[in-house]
Amino acid sequence: MQRRMLSKEAEAAVGADEVEVRREDQDNINRFSRLRHRELGLVDELKLKNVSTFDIYERSANQISVQKEKEDLDDVSGELELADEDEPVLYKIGDSFISLPLPEVQELLTKSAENIEEELTLVEEKLGTIREEMSQLKVELYARFGRSINLES
Repeated sequence: MQRRMLSKEAEAAVGADEVEVRREDQDNINRFSRLRHRELGLVDELKLKNVSTFDIYERSANQISVQKEKEDLDDVSGELELADEDEPVLYKIGDSFISLPLPEVQELLTKSAENIEEELTLVEEKLGTIREEMSQLKVELYARFGRSINLES
């Protein structure tokens, strides 16, 4: 008694669609996989990056997205424009609050915003490069394997 998963006709039909995987094909598949993992890591970094900026007043220092941190800095800058220039502002550095003059705090906030913008630009450039290479690999691999390979996430 011989058990078969497929009938002989179905097995022959499947065998006709198979494409031999060459070494360079496997290298391209592996490269695509590594790029995909890098892309996911950069997206996570963009979402959950712990930006080393200083807290103003009593904001807690937890993981905040880079975009959210930039928005918060803009909000704080707007609030500080309404503050009295003669009164010192409590500026949190690490675990300590330091009284600083308003112009100095505004300057520190501007530098923090610039640093965040640079980080955003750098991560977005890396993502663009990775996605471009991934799309080229997709074209090559789909041309070679057709429906036999799935590169969509």
